[in-house]
Amino acid sequence: MARRAEFSLQGRQAFYFALLLAPPLLWLGIVYLGSLFTLLLQSFYAIDEFTTRIVPVFTLATYRQLLTQPAHIDIIVRTLLMAVAVTIAAAVIALPVALYMARYAGPRMKALFYVGVMLPMWTSYLVKVYAWRLILAKQGIASWGFGHLGLMGALDQVLAVPVVGGPSLASSYIGMFVVFVYMWLPFMILPLAAALERVPASLLQASADLGARPGQTFRNVVLPLALPGLAAGSIFTFSLTLGDYIIPSVVGAPGYFIGMMVYQQQGTAGNLPLAAAFSVVPIILIALYLSLAKRLGAFDAL
Repeated sequence: MARRAEFSLQGRQAFYFALLLAPPLLWLGIVYLGSLFTLLLQSFYAIDEFTTRIVPVFTLATYRQLLTQPAHIDIIVRTLLMAVAVTIAAAVIALPVALYMARYAGPRMKALFYVGVMLPMWTSYLVKVYAWRLILAKQGIASWGFGHLGLMGALDQVLAVPVVGGPSLASSYIGMFVVFVYMWLPFMILPLAAALERVPASLLQASADLGARPGQTFRNVVLPLALPGLAAGSIFTFSLTLGDYIIPSVVGAPGYFIGMMVYQQQGTAGNLPLAAAFSVVPIILIALYLSLAKRLGAFDAL
């Protein structure tokens, strides 16, 4: 009798648990995965050149168009290089900040750092982008600061560099790079700080007792244990840069990025299969990055 009551209670708990999970699982399965599957399916269709209608017949013509036209290859390479550069810069800037927050800052200073890191995330995305456009404009605060420091000549030389330069910081890939790093830096600092806080102090003490210098301790103890946080942050910065279309539209030199092409092709151009094919590129790049990070052991310390 007691066993039957126990089974009945467990069955009731399982029922309530399934009932609790049903809404988010349905949302994930239908809205998210369903729309993703539909997007992937659209990439195997093509546009009729005469009627401009989608032909729902399986074909690789859209991917052939994506991978054979030099303009499309340039867009993919440009986006990939920007994502890699932003990820590396964010990691270099975030690592010392996260290390100080996790290992050296006191309770009050740590709270102040966390608020300072998260405060920009509470501001409207569009407001920040347009504010940076004004800051980086030819007569903006950045140019004013360089002029007062006597570095206007150096800035002009940097802006004169082919490909990355431009008439002003707001119209160059350098300015776009700065805005990307600013936008995604909190997504790199927070995972890194969380990973560094989990590093046991006993390991650092043991490394020092064995005669390791601070640099050796950092390279051989701290950095390997921080790799999961670094991998998590880099996934955010890398993927967000790959898919963003607002920053390249507002700040930077003329030139399409993947997000801009997706927006244009599914909007004004009306070429949904090509937009879907472009959307598959970041998915493939992120999958390749995750497999590489796993092979390098970035997730072993999780």
